[in-house]
Amino acid sequence: MSYSVFLTDDALLDLSELDAYIAIHDGPEKADYVLQEIEAVVRNLGSFPERGNYPPELSSLGIKEYREVFFKPYRIIYHLLGEKVYVYLIADGRRDMQALLARRLLRK
Repeated sequence: MSYSVFLTDDALLDLSELDAYIAIHDGPEKADYVLQEIEAVVRNLGSFPERGNYPPELSSLGIKEYREVFFKPYRIIYHLLGEKVYVYLIADGRRDMQALLARRLLRK
């Protein structure tokens, strides 16, 4: 089965900010490489969305509607809804993920 994958506006902004940050600190070539790898992981969700783990920060709260995959150290947080995958967050896993996930996903 093939799933449609969508990036939310927040996830697109995450990619843009990540690209700019890496380009400044590590160079444009490194930024291109990281974005290509993240995009490959995201595309792969179209074939295997259930392979992701539950983020431990959310799982500990009993929230099991979101999953995550990695291109280390980057975490890609998404939600599988029917035949659609919605990517909500793309972030460096070394950040305060508890606070970031609370702000981004639990603000509803």
